[in-house]
Amino acid sequence: MKEAERISRLGTETAFNVSAEAGAFAALGNKMYPFHLGDMNIKTPANIIEAAVKALNDGKTGYCNNAGIPQLREALAEDINASHGTQYSMDNVSIQPGGKPVIGKFIMALMNPGDEVIYPNPGYPIYESQIEFNGGKAAPYGFVEGALNFAIDIDMIENSITRQTKALILNDMQNPTGAECSMVELEKLAELALKHDLYVLCDEAYFDVRYDGPGRSFVSIPGMADRCVILYTFSKKFAMTGWRLGAAVGPKNIIEVISKLNVNHESCSNHFIQYAAIEAIKGPQMEARKILDTLRLRRDTAAGLLNSIKGVKCFKPKGTFYLYPNITEAAQKIWARNYEEFRKNALQRTGVSICSRAHFGRQFEGEREWYIRLAYSGIDVAEIKEGLAKFKAFLEG
Repeated sequence: MKEAERISRLGTETAFNVSAEAGAFAALGNKMYPFHLGDMNIKTPANIIEAAVKALNDGKTGYCNNAGIPQLREALAEDINASHGTQYSMDNVSIQPGGKPVIGKFIMALMNPGDEVIYPNPGYPIYESQIEFNGGKAAPYGFVEGALNFAIDIDMIENSITRQTKALILNDMQNPTGAECSMVELEKLAELALKHDLYVLCDEAYFDVRYDGPGRSFVSIPGMADRCVILYTFSKKFAMTGWRLGAAVGPKNIIEVISKLNVNHESCSNHFIQYAAIEAIKGPQMEARKILDTLRLRRDTAAGLLNSIKGVKCFKPKGTFYLYPNITEAAQKIWARNYEEFRKNALQRTGVSICSRAHFGRQFEGEREWYIRLAYSGIDVAEIKEGLAKFKAFLEG
């Protein structure tokens, strides 16, 4: 078989390769601590499960509207309006089989071959993959360490904009760094979007995974709702990673195109799960708050232990379920030559399975600092303590 040329431009999410390697390590009888993948070991709230079962028993097992059932689209529009100060209706919502499809459909809807899309690096690798697969030019922007967290390199974004630039991808509450935009950053990005007529994908997968302070959305800034598509997912807030349900929310004309792509790609999202999603939004929120409390304790535990390791510096983000410590000094002490050597040695000697900066985009020329990413969404506090104690001993010799 001679595959299509575009397949050579298709990337992947290499965290799944790390997951397979960690699984093989554990299958040999080794103790493994899963910090590598942003999956969750927290049960979906019972009321959501019960709503799905009821929908199944009620016969909601066939095709449905390709944009999603009206009841869910209305509920989601109302929920986002309450938190974002927007004025969306169901016509601004297209239900998706997860959050990830929104990335590709946003790009297909708005980017022509040869157009440039500016995206975060380090960042979710599917951004770069979908831009290049669809014939665009992926233009990365980076982050710099601030006093309390990472900050977007605004100058790098501004310097990357050309006449061919069509869109910007913004992942606020960011994977992998946990970075959150300040209001100053959001206002500057809005200024650039207006000046250069850019569309913006607002990846808000972690918008509701927030431990401190009120949420801020880019679409809440005047003029931005008209040029932004929100990536929404039920996976994080409601511990529904395997349910595969999300949404694209934005201007009606763009959402109509995305829903047309639904027809061509998957016909429609799972029917009965959409009724469970209505319950997730409109039902009791006590269990969702418990999920957040569980994640907060894990964050505090893991960040504290990482900062106790000589040669490691770790911010404690206000949201997401990731930590992105700077391990430059510690890696130098153990003479690690590259990220893969460091990661594999850590797994073999401690059982701690992690991803590194190398899993989140091509490194910039001249990068000097070393970073790893730890996800704490799928590991309990007791194992966080046990695993990071071994990791500390490994790094400190």
